[in-house]
Amino acid sequence: MLFWFRRDLRVQANEALAAAAAEGPVVPVFVIDDELWGPSGANRRWFLSGSLSDLRNHCDQRLVIRHGKPADVLHAIADEVGATKVFATDDYGPYGRQRDTAVGEELATNGISTHYRSSNYVIPPGNLFSKSGTPYKVFTPFYKLWVNHVPDGPSPDVDITWHSDDLASDGVPDAPEPTASDLPTPGVEAAWDRFDHFAATIAAGYPDTRNTPGIDGTSRLSAYLKWGTLHPLQLIDRLGTSHGEQEFIRQLCWRDFYAEILHNRPDSARQAYVPNNVVRVDDDDDAWKRFDVWCAGETGYPIVDAGMRQLRTEGWMHNRVRMITASFLVKDLHLPWQWGARYFMEHLVDGDLASNNHGWQWVAGTGTDASPYYRVFNPTTQGSKFDAQGDYVRKWLPELSHLPNKVIHDPSSDPNGAPAGYPAPMVDHGEERAEALARLEERKAG
Repeated sequence: MLFWFRRDLRVQANEALAAAAAEGPVVPVFVIDDELWGPSGANRRWFLSGSLSDLRNHCDQRLVIRHGKPADVLHAIADEVGATKVFATDDYGPYGRQRDTAVGEELATNGISTHYRSSNYVIPPGNLFSKSGTPYKVFTPFYKLWVNHVPDGPSPDVDITWHSDDLASDGVPDAPEPTASDLPTPGVEAAWDRFDHFAATIAAGYPDTRNTPGIDGTSRLSAYLKWGTLHPLQLIDRLGTSHGEQEFIRQLCWRDFYAEILHNRPDSARQAYVPNNVVRVDDDDDAWKRFDVWCAGETGYPIVDAGMRQLRTEGWMHNRVRMITASFLVKDLHLPWQWGARYFMEHLVDGDLASNNHGWQWVAGTGTDASPYYRVFNPTTQGSKFDAQGDYVRKWLPELSHLPNKVIHDPSSDPNGAPAGYPAPMVDHGEERAEALARLEERKAG
């Protein structure tokens, strides 16, 4: 039996792998697919390389890694070992669905059957429907049904016999030089170490700490979930019923919800989920210059600039700050959400198409929220509210570290003036908020 690893880089709690193991000795395979490898961004490719090294250890060094088109690679390996079945965890992404259908059809012509099952989600997309039988478009009713259908536990671990033949392997791909300098350690052990830390020291206060970027107050498990080093049901199985633990589980539901949205509307990865909410954006040469300033973290708004510096350093950004930086791009600078979503995906080690792009659409007002466009985050007040002591800004903007709390989120208000070298605000938020709302009225009138 061949088992084709994709976004499920673990041996434990892997239902599709267990199904393959029940059939006999397993040949574990990973295909370096240029359609996914190239666009992944250096940070995710670096993390993936480390995850594959770890997976190879858990497969008794039997993991076969080859570069090429999936159907060609799988067909060649199946011929080498005389396999007639390929098992894999189901993929619900737009590319993954098309690829898996094509691979299944091509292998079938050569007498090889494909068996896709399970998923990387708590509840696979396409299984929950409203009372009218239609897919959900709003999170809260989706969550109310989802929470009552969470499976009892993850797939049980099974004994696996790995195929004993020595097969040619290209080996773990060379890890590219990441753009970030402080990335999480790949692998199962590192993932569980982080979970144990979260469960022991963070979970109890999670409802409050998850919105405070200046402290270690979130799970930081997103990269491990992205690549399936952990399955979300493994986490739920180890969590209790406290308010903090249940709030974290609710956040896992957001991951399922956005996967559901993308499953039902593959076009929403790049296009507006609600086309009627699209407003006029700027895309001239000056717009690109403003975009570059935003990317560089030189907007003159400390919470925004701190977030962009965190992204470049850690390949990750606190979720509250993701919303603030996104709002600044689309509501203050009037630039397309797709520009920001693409930039995030280039740098995020946890970059997930469904969560990232629909998170951006939520902020832009074209996504799943019922009335989102009127929500224009004020970066100064957001900073003061969620980084009241200025810890986050001081960490990422040391040039502002000497400022008192009352002005650190608005350095130009300091009687002594903003520190030399720190830019003045690139726009006036009040004016740009008015412009954003005017563009909304313009759309409604049109």
